[in-house]
Amino acid sequence: MYNVSSVEKMKSQTSAPSNWKRKILHIDMDAFFASVEQRDNPKLRGKPVIVGGKPDGRGVVSTASYEARMFGIRSAMPAAQAKRLCYHAIFIRPNFEKYKAASDMIHSIFENYATVIESASLDEAYLDITKNKLNIEDPVLLAQMIQQNIYAVTKLTASAGVATNKFLAKIASDIKKPAGLTVVPPEHAESFLRFLPVIKIPGIGPVTEKEIHKHGIKTVGELARLSKSEFCDLFGSWGESIYDRVHGIDDSPVEPAGESKQISSEETFENDIIQFPPMEEKITELSEVIVKELEERNIKARTITLKVKYADFTSITRSRTLSMPTDSTATIQQEAVRLLHEKTEAGKRLIRLLGVGVSNLVTAEEQITARPRELELFDL
Repeated sequence: MYNVSSVEKMKSQTSAPSNWKRKILHIDMDAFFASVEQRDNPKLRGKPVIVGGKPDGRGVVSTASYEARMFGIRSAMPAAQAKRLCYHAIFIRPNFEKYKAASDMIHSIFENYATVIESASLDEAYLDITKNKLNIEDPVLLAQMIQQNIYAVTKLTASAGVATNKFLAKIASDIKKPAGLTVVPPEHAESFLRFLPVIKIPGIGPVTEKEIHKHGIKTVGELARLSKSEFCDLFGSWGESIYDRVHGIDDSPVEPAGESKQISSEETFENDIIQFPPMEEKITELSEVIVKELEERNIKARTITLKVKYADFTSITRSRTLSMPTDSTATIQQEAVRLLHEKTEAGKRLIRLLGVGVSNLVTAEEQITARPRELELFDL
């Protein structure tokens, strides 16, 4: 941690911006799962490491180290394809207990600086640092301190984006990976977006990107020249929302987790997918994360929910309530996969995000007194 004297010294060397209505920080850990493995095993450092399924099966890549990414390997890619691209890659099965421990440590660091924190996943979070625990006005300085603190405690690097809203901060955090820091002052929001490819905008997947390219539009700046009505013609019901994003507008708040009545985990694929094997692999990984928390809290869940976000940014949830509560990875995974096949358009439409959640939680005492119920099926 930084002591008061070092904080004051750093504050005196940095001027605070005066025109920021909000100061939002997005922290995104770099190749998180692979980085944890490389940290814990020095023999893996500097080598192409792939965390995910086996290359001789139907598994997929969960996370690839930056050394592996140089060969074109990306998350959700079939492990067999990754092996062909980099025959000497080192494949490791995920260890979610280890990743969860590292994530808990990182999120506890956030609490030393900010009071308004929104955890997006194990390896990323939004922090509203407009008002913060150290009373530092300069969000850039605070972001640097948090990055340094994370590395000092965990020996893992994080990339950060600083902006006046969540949308810009998230895009910014991806610009200078690994260990980068990108700042988007409010007066530079549109110029920051101008030369980015259109696929960087949430709601625009590969299929929509191709359609946009047919109009001779390749960059966000070119897309921004269209009128709002043209956006609605191009994107349908999401037209106005995407119009705002293209112009750097996002008023959504950083939302801390309230009283936990459910446990969920979700992940956005690096590229929209349509094949079932990588979806099922991801559901297994998400289920393992959920079960870890169920076990830590000594609770079980009756209701299992699958979240699907399609390439056009529309989202659906499908749920199933069991007769008896469970904390079994296999049960949660199997039910979520059944929902995927039976209650969604997976395999027919491109998917950008999958999430698995459990609710209707019961404690150990409630489990003893609970009566078995007939199986119910809810489609939300």
